[in-house]
Amino acid sequence: MTVAVLTGAAVTAAGGGAAALAQTSPKIVVKGGVTQPVFSYEDAIREHVYVESSVDSDRDGELDRVNVDIIRPKETEHGLKVPVIMDESPYYDNAGRGNESERKTYDADGNPVKFPLFYDNYFVPRGYAYLAVDMVGTTRSDGCPVSGGPTDVLGGKAVVDWLNGRANAYRADGTPVEAAWSTGRTAMIGKSYDGTLANGVAATGVKGLETIVPIAAISSWYDYSRMNGVRYWTDEQPWLAGYVDTDPPEKCAAVNADLDEGEDDATGNYNAYWKTADYRQGTIARASRVRASVFAVHGVNDLNVKDNHFALWWDALARRGVQRKVWLTQRGHVDPFDFRRDHWVATLHKWFDHELHKIRNGVMDEPRADIETGPEQWITQRDWPSRDAHDITLRPGEDGTLGLKRAPKGSTAAFTDAPGPRGEGYPESAMVGDPTAEQPFRAAFVSGPLPRTGRLSGTPEARLRIKLDKPTSNVTALLVDYGEDTRVDYLGPGSGIRTLDTEDCHGESTPTDDACYKQTEVTTVTSPVNVVARGWLDAQNHRSLSNPKPLKPGRYYDVRWETLSQEYLLKKGHRLALVLAGTDADYNTETPTGAKVTVDLRGSSISVPVVIGAEEPAAMVAPPQPETAWRGPSDVTLPVQEREFH
Repeated sequence: MTVAVLTGAAVTAAGGGAAALAQTSPKIVVKGGVTQPVFSYEDAIREHVYVESSVDSDRDGELDRVNVDIIRPKETEHGLKVPVIMDESPYYDNAGRGNESERKTYDADGNPVKFPLFYDNYFVPRGYAYLAVDMVGTTRSDGCPVSGGPTDVLGGKAVVDWLNGRANAYRADGTPVEAAWSTGRTAMIGKSYDGTLANGVAATGVKGLETIVPIAAISSWYDYSRMNGVRYWTDEQPWLAGYVDTDPPEKCAAVNADLDEGEDDATGNYNAYWKTADYRQGTIARASRVRASVFAVHGVNDLNVKDNHFALWWDALARRGVQRKVWLTQRGHVDPFDFRRDHWVATLHKWFDHELHKIRNGVMDEPRADIETGPEQWITQRDWPSRDAHDITLRPGEDGTLGLKRAPKGSTAAFTDAPGPRGEGYPESAMVGDPTAEQPFRAAFVSGPLPRTGRLSGTPEARLRIKLDKPTSNVTALLVDYGEDTRVDYLGPGSGIRTLDTEDCHGESTPTDDACYKQTEVTTVTSPVNVVARGWLDAQNHRSLSNPKPLKPGRYYDVRWETLSQEYLLKKGHRLALVLAGTDADYNTETPTGAKVTVDLRGSSISVPVVIGAEEPAAMVAPPQPETAWRGPSDVTLPVQEREFH
């Protein structure tokens, strides 16, 4: 059955396609619970406006104006009101968008003729406007970028305000312009920085933002730069601001200097600067203000925007009761358009129709979580993490085993936070090589063969009782799977996907903007070892991220911290290991402290949330028996995952 959704003037017959609709009153057509492509993409209006924000990020005494490139059905000139899908990005004139790094192009009047990605091609014919917004300080917008800080977020909020009649906008000649064609109902979508801006704008509580679709998105910029006082990158904030700003460097030099000072690389602490770029509990944005529904997508093996961004954001949204949905993939920093394309387009279509056109199509009745457990192997569950997951507490033994029993009182192990071959700590390939071999830079504990298959669903937590011979040490905790298997190659080129020469199309095309994109396929690697979960800690930050307290040498301290989250099949016959080490040369830019770390084994453990069906979680772990015959792989290769922005 076809249903006409009235928007504006009364409508006549439903048939006739785009041409007939243009001659009668405008309307949206719904069939099978989703909007139909009845509006001409070729004839759509393409324009740009400058929305006046509330911020002056470049400190020139003028409020920044945000460039907004718009495409909307031509029927919006004759009474049709449509909702908006918006991708705000800092990457339109540098990294580009999508797997093919597309950029916007313009005609002689400065109006857009090509929009990156498929959103415009697919959704404009179905009764949406699409907005490609240049983040403050980038491309054709005024100002200076601040790497996720307040002005980045408030520039995007201003666009939502304009769509709802609460902000001003101007054409290139300075004449005011209203969004009279908009219903005010707005969605924000995007991958990486783009999705991050969606999180940030939603966390301001702005009215009119109905839903966001953050893909591999940041929820706290402190957590993007570091974990528990351990830095991932040096000078990350000013570097990224310079990367996305294609204007002459001197324009924003003073702003970048403030970013450099604010990030405080010298300590790695969380401070007032980081609180302004925290969307969970920040000063400008916080999860408690979110009104929008959230459809999140994240790679559990994303080591650029690590998955604690999703996990902590999701938990904060759940506490507020926000309507939400999630896809979790075994890939790295990858868009779902490039790993589950047809299903993604169809699901996104239903989501936007439900949230923006208010069509009851059952999308909210579907399971909340779609989870990839292996290459192209997907399951659904009621929520994330699984409500059926229960913690198994695994304990290190004095004989190098990992099991359920506490070690005898007085049992210890030790390692040194020492410089590795490059002087930057040891790489993970060295940390996880044969865990039965003694190495001075790590302590490793390995289980016997797992007697059952179970699924890790959630966030492991390391709990250690340690003493140092220096005031602090960087500490790495790795949960490692030993067992030959074919897994998604998330560390390799493409972070789990390979781009093919063939194309498929989603939406309508013009000679200057086609809807066709290269297809992809999953890439896999067969190997005997995989790092399941990673966690890092500067020991002096174990009680506070803002006020470090150096440890007294020779005294034991109880420290605990969460690793990155995971969804992972722990397979029967494989072995699970806990590896403790100092500075991780692959993902930390810290200088090893040289401290000797002594671990009280009886007071140390790692808890792992596991789903194992009707059996007790402890059935996953057999009583450890030292097996001198078993040796782990000694020649391990673990590439460092590439850092991508498109």
